[in-house]
Amino acid sequence: MITGELKNRIDRLWEMFWTGGITNPLDVIEQITYLMFVRDLDSLDSIRQKESLMLDIQYQSIFDTGHQDCRWSSFRHFEAAKMYTTVQEKVFPFIKNLHADKDSAYSKYMTDAIFKIPTPRLLESIVSEFDSFDWQDKDIKGDVYEYLLSKLATSGTNGQFRTPRHIIKMMVQLLAPKPDDTICDPACGTSGFLVAAGEFLRNNHHDEIFFDEQNKEHYNNNMFWGYDMDRTMLRIGAMNMMTHGVENPNIFYRDSLSDQNIDENKFSMILANPPFKGSLDYDGVANNLLKMVKTKKTELLFLALFVRMLKVGGRCAAIVPDGVLFGSSQAHQAIRREIIDHHRLDAIISMPSGVFKPYAGVSTAIIIFTKTNHGGTDKVWFYDMKSDGFSLDDKRTPLAESDIPDIIARFKTLGQEEKRERTEQSFMVPKAEIVANGYDLSINKYKKVEYVAEEYPPIHEILAEIRNIEAEITKGLDELEGMLK
Repeated sequence: MITGELKNRIDRLWEMFWTGGITNPLDVIEQITYLMFVRDLDSLDSIRQKESLMLDIQYQSIFDTGHQDCRWSSFRHFEAAKMYTTVQEKVFPFIKNLHADKDSAYSKYMTDAIFKIPTPRLLESIVSEFDSFDWQDKDIKGDVYEYLLSKLATSGTNGQFRTPRHIIKMMVQLLAPKPDDTICDPACGTSGFLVAAGEFLRNNHHDEIFFDEQNKEHYNNNMFWGYDMDRTMLRIGAMNMMTHGVENPNIFYRDSLSDQNIDENKFSMILANPPFKGSLDYDGVANNLLKMVKTKKTELLFLALFVRMLKVGGRCAAIVPDGVLFGSSQAHQAIRREIIDHHRLDAIISMPSGVFKPYAGVSTAIIIFTKTNHGGTDKVWFYDMKSDGFSLDDKRTPLAESDIPDIIARFKTLGQEEKRERTEQSFMVPKAEIVANGYDLSINKYKKVEYVAEEYPPIHEILAEIRNIEAEITKGLDELEGMLK
């Protein structure tokens, strides 16, 4: 989560670029990302070298003979002119040609990487400011991206604000990826969901993946897929995945909702927060999506897309605006009916409206379902999240209380949730009741409010009290009038 100190550091960095002549926000973000990537390469290589010594296994450093100056830990000590020449003439050509597979996503989006910092003095100041960041904090890169993206003038309308990392982690933990999963985010941005899924797998299935050649090959080359229509986001996403240990993620430029995307019955897991502030022309939408739900609304089309892209047995966790849950249009009802009747709707987690502040105040929910093609919805689990661990104002101050651990624990033991009352924070609702309510999935439709009876004095006592107050007011006015005579 962004802190005041981190904001100040990023603001200083941003100001350095602007006063140095780089005024395009996307250029600033790209240059910062390249430098973060270069620093990460050095750090990651050093860690792997140490691990190889400890485990007595062979490791070939990426900074072989002739590339030692490309290490961040080396050129950061150079005087300004030499540092500038090194980064421009050695470091950038090095990272552009780093990946052996020229058809990889990394190579594809790094071939046009350009070093744009104009002067040695500016580069020296930026590198010095970089070294003041606490890079030991695992979340700092995501936090930096989040704050940088918030500075884009288009961030509020194009949906380019980052999903909070703790929400991403929660969604990944709810689906709990396994080594044989194939995971996709059709609106991947900076690859936050894919990175979090990779981290979960490394933490929970490390030996199963990395001590098995087949699983390791799958993890590095075929497990992770992401699509986006912003080349800057794709470049950032590819670098983000690589620095998190995925050698060849499948990150592609693609309009996921168009005929350009032919994926069908392909993935075992989808994790996404698709853009839901937009309306498309029918001509730009794949016909098989329109057959499922005739609409121009992106939030409904993406749900139809998730259904199409999943294999039978595949699972999805996606963030949707609240309107998807209770919208009364034919299209809204059609997509809800599709998921509930033809597949298995597992859960609806209602989130408070402040989760995306300060970038957006929209009310959202997480929808979790499994593709079956033959129904299976019996009871749907609803959870009313009241706190995500941060204040719900623009400051998003950390709080001691959070519902997230409770959500994860209860989702893993759904059988015990059937005993819960509708007055509690989570409960089950039978499919028949949902159907009877027009497939409405708003938690307020089913949650019961428990009213606590208040006891009041008898009416004659209240009237007597009012008369006493009235008498005191009259007496006060009489005294005031007497003083004025």
